[in-house]
Amino acid sequence: MFSPEKSYFSIAPCFSFTCFSFRRSRLKYFALITAFLLATPCAVAVASKEQPSSTPPAPQSTDQERTDLETTDVEKTASPDPQVTGSDSTERDTKEPETTEAPPPESQQGVETAPVVENLSLLNASIPPGQFQTLYWSPGQSFASIDTPVPVLVAHGKNPGPRVCLTAAIHGDELNGIEMVRRLMYQLEPVKMNGTVIGVPIVNLDGFRRASRYLSDRRDLNRYFPGSENGSAASRIAYSFFNKIIRGNCDFLVDLHTGSLKRTNLPQIRADLSNETVFEFSRHLGGITVLHGRGSEGTLRRAATDLGIPAITLESGGPNSLDESSVDGGVKALETLLQNLDIQPTVRFWGTPQPVFYHSEWVRSDQGGILMSDVELGDTVREGDVLGRVVDPVSNTGSDIVSPLSGKIIGMAFNQVVQTGFAAYHIGEAKTPEEAKEEAQEELKEESQESGSVQSYPDDPETAPAPEDTEASMKKISDSEGGSENAE
Repeated sequence: MFSPEKSYFSIAPCFSFTCFSFRRSRLKYFALITAFLLATPCAVAVASKEQPSSTPPAPQSTDQERTDLETTDVEKTASPDPQVTGSDSTERDTKEPETTEAPPPESQQGVETAPVVENLSLLNASIPPGQFQTLYWSPGQSFASIDTPVPVLVAHGKNPGPRVCLTAAIHGDELNGIEMVRRLMYQLEPVKMNGTVIGVPIVNLDGFRRASRYLSDRRDLNRYFPGSENGSAASRIAYSFFNKIIRGNCDFLVDLHTGSLKRTNLPQIRADLSNETVFEFSRHLGGITVLHGRGSEGTLRRAATDLGIPAITLESGGPNSLDESSVDGGVKALETLLQNLDIQPTVRFWGTPQPVFYHSEWVRSDQGGILMSDVELGDTVREGDVLGRVVDPVSNTGSDIVSPLSGKIIGMAFNQVVQTGFAAYHIGEAKTPEEAKEEAQEELKEESQESGSVQSYPDDPETAPAPEDTEASMKKISDSEGGSENAE
C-alpha cells in the first residue's frame, strides 16, 4: 500500500542521484567545449608553420632597431646641414646636399689646366680638334653651272698652337709647290699636333687647267692681292681668297713658287728682312738660302705682311715640271718649320742647320741669241768666271756672260733663245744674318726717301692708268724685285 512517507524517502535518493548525474554531464560537456576552443588556435598556428606562404612576410623591426632609427632621426634633426635652412630642409630626401670641392693635393697646386681647343670655323664648316678635313673654296667668277671649287686641306690639331697657311700654284704652271703641299699635309697627324695647318695646293685652278701662269683674262693673280670686291675678275678672285682663307685664319704664311719663264731656282726663301717678325720667321726653315725682298705690291706675301701676318715666299725648281730634288728640298724646309714652331716633330732625322743669308744680283745678257751655260745650279763661282755664252746662230758670233762677283748660283735660265738684257744667272753672296738685316733696313730707308708715297694698285679706280699704260704699269710692278725673272 502506498505510503507517502515511504514514497518521499524512496524518491529523494533517486532525484539526488539524477541531479548529480546531470551536473556531472554538464561539466563534462563544458570542459569539452573549452578544450576545443583552446585547441583550435594552436592547430591553426601549427598548420601555418608547416605550410609555407607564397609571399614572404614583411620584416618586423625589433625594439632595438626601432630605437636606433629613432636615435638617428633625432641626430639629423639636431644637426641640420648648414647650407639648408627653412623650407629647403624638407627637400633633403629629394635633393643632393651641396658640397664644396676639396682643395687639390699639394703636388697638383700651381699646375695650370690645359686650354680647351675650339672647333675651327672656316668656309662655313666647323672642324673639331684632332681631325683632318677637305673643304672647298669657290672664287665664284665662272658660270655657276660649271664652277669647280678649289680644294682646301685642313689639319686641325688636338692641342693648341699656331696656325700655318701654305699656298701653292697661284701661278698655274708652277707644279712643285702642289706636290710639296700634298706630301706635307698627308703626313700630318692632327691627334698629335699642336696647332693647325691649312694647305691650298692649287689656288689658280683656272691657270692650272691650261698649264698657264696667268688667269684666263691674261692677268697675273699674284699682282692683285688683297684684291677688290668690285674690281676686275683677277681682283675679285684675290679679294675672295684673301678674306675667306687668309685673313683671320693664318698666324704664318708660306707662299710656294718656282722660277718663271724657263728659269729654275735652288730652294730659297724671299722675305722682308727689314721686318723684325718676318726676319725671325725666316730663320725657322733650317739651312736654306734666304734673300731679302719686300715683295711687289699686289703679291700675296706683301698683302699678308702689311696685314701683320709674317709671310715668306719659298721658291724651288722651275715651271711646267716636277723636279724631285726641288720638291724634297722644299718639303724638308716645311717639316723643319713645323718642328721649330712646335706643331709636329719631323719624321726625318737630321740636324737643324742655320739658314744662309745672301745678297744677290742677276746677271744679264748683252746680246740676243742662243744661251748655252757653262755652270749648273748650285755651283760656286768667282768674280770674272765665265757663266755661259750667247751665240748668234747665223753670224756665228757671240759674247760671254761673266760673273761680276764671287758667290753661288742660286738661280739660272735654261738654255734657250734670249733677247738682249735677258736675266740669265742669279748669284748670291753669303752674308751674316746681321749684315743681311742691316742692308734690308738701309734699302727700306732709301726706298722711302725716293718714293715718298705708296704706289696704288692697278685696280684702284682713282689712280688706275689709262688703257694704253696698263701693260707698262703691270710690267713696272713685276720688275720691282729685279726684273721679270722674279717668279713671285
